[in-house]
Amino acid sequence: MCLQMDMLQISKLWIEYLAGAIEIAAAAVICLAVIEAIARCVPLFARQISQQAKVDVRLSLGRWLALGLEFALAADILRTAIAPTWQDIGQLAAIAVLRTALNFFLAREIDREEARTLEQKPEGRSLERAVHA
Repeated sequence: MCLQMDMLQISKLWIEYLAGAIEIAAAAVICLAVIEAIARCVPLFARQISQQAKVDVRLSLGRWLALGLEFALAADILRTAIAPTWQDIGQLAAIAVLRTALNFFLAREIDREEARTLEQKPEGRSLERAVHA
């Protein structure tokens, strides 16, 4: 019985470490995404650029943020798996709903912008062909 309790405590500890590592990964993904977005934005301020360049930066940042949210949710799920009180489950449910809603709306906006980009590209190509012909 004592060995069983020790194994349970050890597994809880390892899961807690794993959840912490996943949270660090989520923070790193989001931090690197913001740094990349800033690095891509700075040159855009120096000159007149197309709206599409701004959209590209936004979409890239949005994709990375969605990935970071997924990592953070995974860490929360692991933490709740080791100590599932009703309060923990309720908190996980609230966090999961909020993060899923954020991810849903983010993905919807990304899809809408990508569709808009695809619609505009064929027009630009046919115009290029007409100019070069």
